[in-house]
Amino acid sequence: MSTFHNSTSLSSLTFILTGVPGLEASHTWISIPFFCLYVTALSGNGMILFVIITEPSLHEPMYYFLSMLSTTDLGLCISTLVTVLRIFWFNAREISFNACMAQMFFIHLFTILESSVLLAMAFDRFVAISNPLRYATILTNGRITQIVVAIVSIAIVILIPLILLLRRLSFCRSHVLRHSYCFHPDVMKLSCSDTKINSAFGLTATILVAGVGSTLILISYVLIIRSILSIASPEERKKAFSTCISHITAVAIFYIPLVSLSFVHRFGKKAPPYLPTLISNIYLLIPPVMNPIIYSVKTKEIRKALLKNFYSSITNMILCSFSQLELFLTSIVT
Repeated sequence: MSTFHNSTSLSSLTFILTGVPGLEASHTWISIPFFCLYVTALSGNGMILFVIITEPSLHEPMYYFLSMLSTTDLGLCISTLVTVLRIFWFNAREISFNACMAQMFFIHLFTILESSVLLAMAFDRFVAISNPLRYATILTNGRITQIVVAIVSIAIVILIPLILLLRRLSFCRSHVLRHSYCFHPDVMKLSCSDTKINSAFGLTATILVAGVGSTLILISYVLIIRSILSIASPEERKKAFSTCISHITAVAIFYIPLVSLSFVHRFGKKAPPYLPTLISNIYLLIPPVMNPIIYSVKTKEIRKALLKNFYSSITNMILCSFSQLELFLTSIVT
């Protein structure tokens, strides 16, 4: 069985992506809900970013972190959009090794960033509830910048060895991946080489991202609940807890599919072939689709800003239409 040992061979290596196993004949129809989900995710997160950037009243730490979450969701969508829709629309399943590595890097990068941003948002809620008077002095613009730099640096430090370890492997003749995008455990399983180091490092990265992140978020909410229970007024308790509902929901819809996908790859050898595909698409698409909806519905300030921009756009369209009509009538009269 032939293998690929050097960088020249790796550059010419091609992987075959998979759509929905067993439903290849229906890919055109399956593409419709996928396309709608991508459009919803891109437009929803784009609107959240736009209103936070353009609305001065939203230039606060909570909304800065929300804009980071929308940015990572946009990154996740864009990282997979091309290969997924190419498979469904044109049955274009081939992807080069270098393109696969690049896509894998960005998918895992935005996954780590999303986990880290959710942790930062939990810290933001803890400070806002437990130390409301010092909130602005603790989470200054400079400190938020430091948090962003630290998040991105940690993600890159984790991912570079992951990619370099994959490049040292040899790959067998079978190059068929189980997903419609490049995912680290999926690519690693196609290797003919010893992948114990890769597997150990990948598991360590998963524990650092999902395990440590979710544990610290849980600890944050234990402290948040303790702070809420110390508030005397029931109305103030309810108000304080309501500010966390959106974040708790975002954490749940991100971590549950992520952990499920990791378990399926590591322990679900007898699972149906469509199960990893289903979970992977939920993991990549549902959080970017749902987060803008959750924060638009549950956050009054975001909802007001969106409605303000919507009414402003409608008003500008009407004024522009009247202006065009006036010019048209004037040209007819003259």
